Amino acid sequence: MLRGLYTAASGMIAEQRRHDTVTQNIANLNTPGYKQVNTVAHSFPEMLISLVGDKQTGGKLAIGKLMNGVFAEESMASFAQGDLKETGKLTDFALISSLGLVDPATGEAIPFDASGKFITEDGEVLYQPQAFFAVEDQEGNVRYTRDGSFRVNTEGELRTSAGHQVLDVDGDPVILPVGVAVDTLISDNAGNLTGIDAAGEQVDIATLGITVVEQPHQMIRDGHGVYRIDNEQAAGVRALAAGDAAEVRQRYLEVSNVDTAQSMVDLMTAQRAYESNQKVIQYYDRSLDKAVNEIGRV
Repeated sequence: MLRGLYTAASGMIAEQRRHDTVTQNIANLNTPGYKQVNTVAHSFPEMLISLVGDKQTGGKLAIGKLMNGVFAEESMASFAQGDLKETGKLTDFALISSLGLVDPATGEAIPFDASGKFITEDGEVLYQPQAFFAVEDQEGNVRYTRDGSFRVNTEGELRTSAGHQVLDVDGDPVILPVGVAVDTLISDNAGNLTGIDAAGEQVDIATLGITVVEQPHQMIRDGHGVYRIDNEQAAGVRALAAGDAAEVRQRYLEVSNVDTAQSMVDLMTAQRAYESNQKVIQYYDRSLDKAVNEIGRV
């Protein structure tokens, strides 16, 4: 009987984590560059139940399989491209990334689904490469983000809304030269920044550092809209190449890719499943109460 309690309890824990994940997505609906997170649930290994010492056969009699509940194994981010919102702000930048892979067997482009994933006939999971802005935190660590809501501080440094330093293609901080005003900042689709100095001459400032991650599922959320990578070789980190299908849009921001309608459905589903497991536990509690306080007195 207690096994049923454990199964229902594991279901409640899994649904609670699912509920928390969906709530986090909804809370970041208006966060630029935010990528939706989905909880992946798996079942515990099934157990084969047998009756030992069967009177008719003298051996074991197979009864069937017993399910031991589920658990929320991991949270997977969906790196699907978000919609672009025009802001008109010169220090706002959006990345449009439609990078692809070629199947070495057929030579054709791999048809990734909406979440950027493709499963081969052999069961191998392939992920669509993604492009990110390279930034640097206060400790000097390189991080990656799709949030292009940048700003220029009093020292002329281009920083993120969280204060991270924006890097150029050489890994150096992007700093506006003295005399170049922010309102003259211009970027082309490749992220080449230029400005106008006090003499009215055009000045080349820097090229935004755009990094391609071949295995984006290797990225770890590090807070403030940035990701970290512990193993760059396994993640396939490289610089943006000339033939990569990625471009920069100035005066735009990439909005969150959270599906509001689906999130509300998932939220209600998780709540109903949690309540169902809760009722099962209450049923077992009443059964145990009857067994201990009533049947025990007979």
